[in-house]
Amino acid sequence: MEASYFTRHPIVKDVLNLVIFVIFVIIGTILINTFVFRSYSVIGPSMEPTMYTGDRLIVNRLPITWSQLRGESYVPERGQVIVFENPRFSVGEDEYLVKRVIALPGERVTLNNGSYTVYNDEHPEGFNPDDTNNGEPGSPTSGEVDKTVPQGEIFVSGDHRSGNYSYDSRNGLGTIPLYDVIGPVSLRVFPFNELRGF
Repeated sequence: MEASYFTRHPIVKDVLNLVIFVIFVIIGTILINTFVFRSYSVIGPSMEPTMYTGDRLIVNRLPITWSQLRGESYVPERGQVIVFENPRFSVGEDEYLVKRVIALPGERVTLNNGSYTVYNDEHPEGFNPDDTNNGEPGSPTSGEVDKTVPQGEIFVSGDHRSGNYSYDSRNGLGTIPLYDVIGPVSLRVFPFNELRGF
């Protein structure tokens, strides 16, 4: 009985096994990045003191995936730090931004005397959305706003709100379509001594 081709040519078998392994790794990486989590680096001062340039973040894609499977739009929670595609992206600007969710679809948001107030059906008299963020952000907020968030969009702001350190819904970015949201930040993994969950 004659030996099989792979028995007579073990190097071919090893190369084929390696190629199959690499293909599975690539497919697995694509699936994980699309449906489970992604990693991003912070650039710029817009989220200081919560995050700094060089911080490495893990963004949870599972809520987006789950919402898509149910045929719904993912709506992040107020106060969550999220990563989203820059709807005003052009060459020379950041394609992805990280900001904090301030107001949800259909809510009215105002900015006066250094702080936000959000009005909705549950709080017709208004409330400060930053009261639930464990002291983040710490600085007063510059600018003036009086806007109702359109359906299917959210109002976001960086945590470094004095001056124009943060390009956000206050000062030119506008509200963010829900379909541009990549997901909520779940973990800062670098620098290692600043590891924390969000």
